[in-house]
Amino acid sequence: MKETRSAESRLNKDRILFFDGVCGLCSALVDFALPKFSEGQISFAPLQGPTARELLSPRDLGLEYVVYYRDQKIYRKTEAVAYLLGDIGGAYKPISIMLRTLPRFITDFFYDLVARYRYRIFGKSETCRLPTPQERKFFLD
Repeated sequence: MKETRSAESRLNKDRILFFDGVCGLCSALVDFALPKFSEGQISFAPLQGPTARELLSPRDLGLEYVVYYRDQKIYRKTEAVAYLLGDIGGAYKPISIMLRTLPRFITDFFYDLVARYRYRIFGKSETCRLPTPQERKFFLD
């Protein structure tokens, strides 16, 4: 019981990447981001889970885009990816700045285009992505 509480206290609830747990592209984004953060910097949660229902509006639970909950502000679509890349830092920082500088209607147009066909291109799982025992420390749900 103590171990569960200490694991929960290490999870970051100020920065959470919410993702479609059955989407192959979203799972790839999680797989990309996970090794870039140390424990406690960011947490992950599926849009289908209880943390998403608790923190996000019903509009954000539609599974059409990733949501980055960062310091009590919600970022969607390209903006979510841009802030995530900025938090990763290093070589991804300039990409983050570029994505945040470009007009949102342009970047979101391309985001929506990829999102519309993501299941066909990247696949869809029958169940939400399950973290490995080593990854579990990063997941809220």
